[in-house]
Amino acid sequence: MKVILFGATGMIGSGALIECLEHPDVEAVLAVGRRPSGARHEKLSELVHDDLLDVSGVVDQVHGYDACLYCLGVSSAGMSEEAYDRVTYAMTVAAAEALLAANPRLVMCYISGAGADGSESGRVMWARIKGKTENQLKRMPFASVWIFRPGYIQPLKGVRSRTPLYNALYAVTGPVFPILARLAPRWVTTTEKVGLALIRAARDGAPSTILESADINALAEAEEGRLSGR
Repeated sequence: MKVILFGATGMIGSGALIECLEHPDVEAVLAVGRRPSGARHEKLSELVHDDLLDVSGVVDQVHGYDACLYCLGVSSAGMSEEAYDRVTYAMTVAAAEALLAANPRLVMCYISGAGADGSESGRVMWARIKGKTENQLKRMPFASVWIFRPGYIQPLKGVRSRTPLYNALYAVTGPVFPILARLAPRWVTTTEKVGLALIRAARDGAPSTILESADINALAEAEEGRLSGR
């Protein structure tokens, strides 16, 4: 399986990149972003492109891929609705259109968030826009679309957030995360599990189009079992 990964410099995307590079079923990874990921691996190639709102000029460089793992996203804190819509909706749809032009049978795995508003009519700005993005992707002619709505995500394998405040939080929660995971398995997951679940959904599909944290964990655990031969 050959995958295109958006957001490899972010926390979720860098976690997904690690799992892709380690996974025997992932033959090649093309990381697309405005900055290099900094990773080095024989499976990995990178496409650095400044304007992700217009990727029409690089369509010829993204042929021959099976799936897109779209992990690019930003916090809405301090952003206007217009600015957040541009990054979250417009950028995602522009990428999706370009990828479909090059790969008509592409599978799309999109990282959304717990609480995304599929009705597009709620009071919470980020949730409306995430929901609008989900809905538009589902309307597009991908081979399949899988929407991931994780809640709390604990970074593993050296993955770090680009937000210093979040890193401080993760440092505190890290030692107690196993307890938190047992107490609230429906709401928490890890970068490792998200990465494995993305691969599993891209390759084999998933039980439902929208995947909450519990669904993500179940997919990841099934994939862990498959890899270990259980």
